Amino acid sequence: MRVERISRYPVKGLSPEYLEEVELSPGEGLPHDRRFAFAQGDSPFDEADPKWLPKRNFACLMANARVARIHSAYDHGTNTLALRAEGAPSLLADLSDAAGRAAAAEWITAFMGEEARGALRLAEVPGHAFTDIPAKAVSIIGVASVAELGARAGMALDPLRFRANMLFSGAAPFAELDWVEREMLLGRARLRVFKRTRRCAATEVNPETAERDAKPPKWLLDQYGHADMGIYAEVIEAGRVQVGDPLHLV
Repeated sequence: MRVERISRYPVKGLSPEYLEEVELSPGEGLPHDRRFAFAQGDSPFDEADPKWLPKRNFACLMANARVARIHSAYDHGTNTLALRAEGAPSLLADLSDAAGRAAAAEWITAFMGEEARGALRLAEVPGHAFTDIPAKAVSIIGVASVAELGARAGMALDPLRFRANMLFSGAAPFAELDWVEREMLLGRARLRVFKRTRRCAATEVNPETAERDAKPPKWLLDQYGHADMGIYAEVIEAGRVQVGDPLHLV
């Protein structure tokens, strides 16, 4: 088994950033993964007292398919966020100052239109990650799992629908679901699998067209009797992971 793709999502719900390598640290996810989120106007998220909240409190694919139309790019070296979408003016926002953060929030509020529940705000808290589960983790999915579900449904599925951090090859379809409580060596890092990933309506959204043109949660239930696809793993020993590195169960 080997790593085929490494991805992180600096802004929850927006574009991936593909990496050739990444340094993993114990108890953490990928650096800068889900570092930011656009909190909906009615979200109770409080930067002064940050607590994990379900994804519906933020702009997300599960509730807002249109965000798949946004092309975003975050440069952590300059702390700038680029946003563009067809029909909207492009924006390059400096997130180091209040004006830049406000401009990014105003841009996405205008883009969201009727789906904006009041004025959105760009949320960030040092050390906090806007992940889909409370625990910090690395999300992992097998190429074969995505391919088999698509074959059974009669539709090719882009792995990007599942927004995993690590895409790997070399295992049987859905083999990773049986790895819960097992440890793995991923490149030079050591991880422990602790949870299956339960799939939601976010996977219905085509990452290219922003249309809801598939039903992965329903297909999983129909074909396998559950809605699980992919796994979450906790980093227990630091190390570097590169595309092409081996994945070994221990």
